[in-house]
Amino acid sequence: MKKLFWGLSISAVILMIGAFLLGRYAFPDGAPASLPAPELAEGERGNLGIDKNVNEATIDNYLNRSDAVYRDVRMLKDPGNYEAIGGDSYLSGFVDGFEVVPLPYIVNVSGLPESVGKTYEGETLFTNKDGKYEANYKESMEVLEVLFPKDKVIFLMCGGGGYSGMLKNMLVSLGWDAGKIYDVGGYWYYEGENNVEVKRTLDDGKVVYDFYKVPYHEINFRDLTKK
Repeated sequence: MKKLFWGLSISAVILMIGAFLLGRYAFPDGAPASLPAPELAEGERGNLGIDKNVNEATIDNYLNRSDAVYRDVRMLKDPGNYEAIGGDSYLSGFVDGFEVVPLPYIVNVSGLPESVGKTYEGETLFTNKDGKYEANYKESMEVLEVLFPKDKVIFLMCGGGGYSGMLKNMLVSLGWDAGKIYDVGGYWYYEGENNVEVKRTLDDGKVVYDFYKVPYHEINFRDLTKK
């Protein structure tokens, strides 16, 4: 009887270890948290489009999902004066797992705070005219679908939450599923454990930006067909 007990105990331990290792290899960072449905935050954050449940404070729980893509929509250096509202015109860092696709290259930006001024005003994939989005290139929609796959959950982030809210509105207007897009909010308020610092201060006090760290998607307008 004692031998049988020890045999069962050893078998149970082996099964427990096996289950642990299987889970560890299947989900190296732990099983992903289940996603709540998108829900707007209250007040000004909600006006920007920021999600109530999946945001800067909680995004670490939803990283590394195979069913999702992660997009930071800031420019490396934005012409707008975001320092005027407590932000940073430079992409000083990002959340690990996010890839950078600048919104101002996708569509013209308007409605910025007066103190910020104007952002980039060059070529864009689309033009927003009173809430209607017109493609400027024959391949504009194709490029958009490659960068923001319709069959994936899409997490959007920027500096303060405005750019990502603008892009979510655009995608939904063009046929994307609003139930699969999350405006995570602003990197400026992120205090999680997956921060990748780009801004660095040298010993002599000079500030440099290590943009080589940034997983950046460039849009080469010269290779596209103007409509």
